[in-house]
Amino acid sequence: MTTLPATRRPLATLLLTGAALAGTALATPAHADESLATYLARIAALNHVGPQLNAVVAVNPDAGRDAAAAAAMPGPLAGKVILVKDNIEVAGPMPTTAGSLALAGNVTGRDAPLVARLRAAGVVILGKTNLSEWANIRSSFSSSGWSAVGGQTRNPYATDRSPCGSSSGSGAGVAAGLAWAAIGTETDGSVTCPAAMNGLVGFKPTVGLVSRTHIVPISHSQDTAGPMTTSVHDAALLLTAMAGSDPADAATATADRHKTDYVAALAGASLKGVRLGILRKAVGDDAKVIALFDRALADLKAAGAELVELDYAFDPAMGRDENTVLNYELRADLGSYLAGLPGPVSVRTLADVIAFNRTHAAAEMRWFGQDQFEAAEKTTDAAAYAKARANSLRLAGKDGIDRLLATQHLALLIAPTGGPAWPIDQVTGDHGLQLGAGSLPAVAGYPHLTVPMGAIEGLPVGLSFIGTAWDDARVLAAGAAYEAARTAPLAIPTLNTWRESPIK
Repeated sequence: MTTLPATRRPLATLLLTGAALAGTALATPAHADESLATYLARIAALNHVGPQLNAVVAVNPDAGRDAAAAAAMPGPLAGKVILVKDNIEVAGPMPTTAGSLALAGNVTGRDAPLVARLRAAGVVILGKTNLSEWANIRSSFSSSGWSAVGGQTRNPYATDRSPCGSSSGSGAGVAAGLAWAAIGTETDGSVTCPAAMNGLVGFKPTVGLVSRTHIVPISHSQDTAGPMTTSVHDAALLLTAMAGSDPADAATATADRHKTDYVAALAGASLKGVRLGILRKAVGDDAKVIALFDRALADLKAAGAELVELDYAFDPAMGRDENTVLNYELRADLGSYLAGLPGPVSVRTLADVIAFNRTHAAAEMRWFGQDQFEAAEKTTDAAAYAKARANSLRLAGKDGIDRLLATQHLALLIAPTGGPAWPIDQVTGDHGLQLGAGSLPAVAGYPHLTVPMGAIEGLPVGLSFIGTAWDDARVLAAGAAYEAARTAPLAIPTLNTWRESPIK
């Protein structure tokens, strides 16, 4: 792989030595010691050496100074140490690369507004996490968690298995105890899938609740950032700090009217009398997934929820039209972001990125190509785009989630988030169990929470809670109530199938 700049060289050469941690079973996700030194030691022992999780691509050289300043701040987030996905800008010397060598020098010197809000609450930014390159939109044959900048992120529950994407490093990093929490981004599944497959809570808020300014974009219709944590409480804590209007992001115009104290909204969280719609056709036909989901349903019912089986199948036109929307918006939105970068980057349009990848194919296209990028560059029909957006939004929102909730008098929808982690395959790409309902809230722009519901052969599986627009507090409260009622044992990340591998 191409030699990395100093801030991205193997962290064992830059940080505290933590060799004693390497090769041992990891602590449970609720780490007792949350000190900056402990996180740095774990990164040194687990990230680029030992099991080579490749979850962290850069460490903030100012983290120590920031932690000292945060210690004197009030509030529940003061001193909490987090990682941030490497498509979100953070002020300082760390570049924002989206995993691409084309942006290896993209040091903007500015915080994304959501990062500024977190800093104001006392959060310490430890570093940047690896991701599926360009947030998994470059190729339809990609291996989740791989980028030319960071290599292949590994799942700490079984390191020959996928961490899912695109917020792969954020999920694997928190699961492995490299930080208290992380921020990911999602266009369709990129917070909830890696959270579920790494045994975490992941929350995709209503699009427009959290600013997207200074985040490398795919789609203004569907992009959002969200927290990835070890509990619903911690996700609510981070969301409370992150949420709010941003004049530079039109989608957030009403965010200040909708946001609330999401931690306070968890008080007395209960499922008693809450009607939940079961998206049975999103469960799939794997017997182990069905058995685990049925146990979760029993827990929900025991906690007082009223369960309603739904005979609902996704209209394939939604996915077809979503693809048109993402391709059209990628070309325009990414081009606008690149054109506005303050530094001396060499790519200013999607076409420039495509050309860069061809020129640097040995490093950039070692495992898979850029068919999605090439399709997006050709997707220029504004009328076809507008029709596709209107139809996909209708199918997911008004005639999808909203109609199901209204006609059945439901509070929320539930389904497995997905199946267990699949083996990493950089020859044919991702091939996990095709189940879950994440595309519905992704296309609609509605809130989606995943909470661990147990494990299959030691691999985590999550349970999804889906609501309507701006119903973020209700979704989080239901997840917290389930979290308290869950009876299935959770997996512990143990690096239990680590083996020497040529995957980099």
